[in-house]
Amino acid sequence: MLATIRQFFNDRGVLEVETPLLSHGIGTEPQLAFFSTEYYLYPDKETLFLQTSPEFAMKRLLAAGSGSIYQISKAFRQGESGRFHNPEFSLLEWYRTGFDLFQLMTEIELLIHTLFAAQGTLRKTLVTTYRAVFEHYTGLNPLLFSKADYADYAAQNGLADAILICADSHALWLDFIFSHRVQPNLGQQGLCMVHGFPACQSSLARVNAENSAVADRVEIFIQGVELGNGFYELTDAVEQERRFDREIAYRRRNGLPNVDKDRRFLDALVSGLPDCSGMAIGLDRLLMLLTGADAIDQVLAFPIARA
Repeated sequence: MLATIRQFFNDRGVLEVETPLLSHGIGTEPQLAFFSTEYYLYPDKETLFLQTSPEFAMKRLLAAGSGSIYQISKAFRQGESGRFHNPEFSLLEWYRTGFDLFQLMTEIELLIHTLFAAQGTLRKTLVTTYRAVFEHYTGLNPLLFSKADYADYAAQNGLADAILICADSHALWLDFIFSHRVQPNLGQQGLCMVHGFPACQSSLARVNAENSAVADRVEIFIQGVELGNGFYELTDAVEQERRFDREIAYRRRNGLPNVDKDRRFLDALVSGLPDCSGMAIGLDRLLMLLTGADAIDQVLAFPIARA
């Protein structure tokens, strides 16, 4: 799998890079829990973070003029353990300069079909919008938030926990309902690419130029498993800092660990991030599908319980 990925990007002139796992900054997204550690440089010490993805560092390389790049690396997220989760996992992340979201989606499809070619198990690719697939399986409009309508749906569909968990957060309601009632149906006949996510769910994606209610974001699914998440990348440093501020305020209101904005990343945006689109794919989940494994532990030499 790794050899095929490297050959795929080598054939397209995309540079393989390596960035630090330890960093001074971390993402602000409320749904991501992170690992931190103390770095001692006697007599001082400072807090460093294990990266939840290499995104910020890779964008700093893009701003420095690297051109299109990819990376196969480890990433770390707290509290993630289960059939499809391990707190340490492998990630493929790549950025294509000059690509919009649909050019990126074309490349995603080519990569996935290249990886599955030997199995011959993938049929056609389905491309759909978030709104279309959400309305099809729930009858709810994801772009118009009505807590009463969402709560009624949850109560009638065995999702009563959502009322307490999601409260007044549109984004949390969408995540909860999508993961329980929409996602299991996706990609049962092949690759499914869902794009046009509600703008409230996209911390790092551009808002669509023709419809400000949606963001230029795509997720991919096979057999009901979410494999990856991609954006037409936001390049506006002012807007990005505004989003960070909103997420930090949300963290404080809800008692989540406080974080600081990654100033090195924001400075890179100020210096000029080129027009680009990027994608991250969980390689352990991908390997599960390629080998027919039932759980992530079956494709890891040392899952967390045996690390």
